[in-house]
Amino acid sequence: MFEISKRNKNEKAFGNWDTFPNGRRIYWFELKGKRGWSAKYLKEVDKFEETIRFWQEIFNEKNELVEIHEKYPVDKGHIKIIK
Repeated sequence: MFEISKRNKNEKAFGNWDTFPNGRRIYWFELKGKRGWSAKYLKEVDKFEETIRFWQEIFNEKNELVEIHEKYPVDKGHIKIIK
């Protein structure tokens, strides 16, 4: 079973989450930029609260996804979304 302290820590740090039937969770929080852009930080964990993936999504002033930066398990750098 998962450690309660890990779950509590993730819930407190991110404030938002979705739970899936297999026990997996995705936590997230959003930051608003000064020029209307925003960043969403996401963390995916398994049913034991072990991190599977951590990434950042960047949205422009129209709330369109323009960039993804996957940081874990491998830092893939910034990937521009072309429309």
